[in-house]
Amino acid sequence: MTSVITIQGLNHFFGQGEQQKQVLFNIELKIKAGEIVLMTGPSGSGKTTLLTLIGGLRLVQSGSLRFLGEELCKATQARLVQVRRQAGYIFQAHNLHESLTAQQNVRMGLEMHPQYSVEKMNKMAAEMLALVGLDHRLNHYPDQLSGGQKQRVAIARALVSRPKLLLADEPTAALDSKTGRDVVSLMQYLAQEQGCTILLVTHDSRILDIADRIIHMEDGVLKSDMIPAHQP
Repeated sequence: MTSVITIQGLNHFFGQGEQQKQVLFNIELKIKAGEIVLMTGPSGSGKTTLLTLIGGLRLVQSGSLRFLGEELCKATQARLVQVRRQAGYIFQAHNLHESLTAQQNVRMGLEMHPQYSVEKMNKMAAEMLALVGLDHRLNHYPDQLSGGQKQRVAIARALVSRPKLLLADEPTAALDSKTGRDVVSLMQYLAQEQGCTILLVTHDSRILDIADRIIHMEDGVLKSDMIPAHQP
């Protein structure tokens, strides 16, 4: 099985000169195509920083990070844009635009893909919202949706371009137990349907059973990488 992500000797720093602080230390990690990997660890342990480096949202400074075989260390902005086109992002705050309808918000997930016409983008957005059970909410604005519905719109936006990798940062943190479980199950189902790999940062122990692997971060160090007991 091919690796979507291969990381070797990755270090990362914030700040410059005397103010410089190292936040990631010698990270080694491989994530294979189709895997669901959960990343746990206390606040401030470097989880979100690692997630943003993998997704091309920050520049890799030191070490090696390959995404689908492409080296991202010291990559150009043009290369990082190419990476972002192949990844979908879901955040703790759904980050929907309040002035846009559900369909328009999902369509934003296609706007880095110039090959699609507006008509095609609208069609794909509507189809994706139907897959997440919101075909009756196409023209509703975020303030007309529940928390769980907003997160489903965010999932639809992340997956509408059929990315190779789905990155999720605490996607259930603001949701109650049942809604959180429903949202994660939906992500799992849609990613499997699309052959997408998932890397999900979470503090939510209730969803650990969906993982193929669980990696644990502390103080910028990858402390453990394990297969959950329920896996064969």
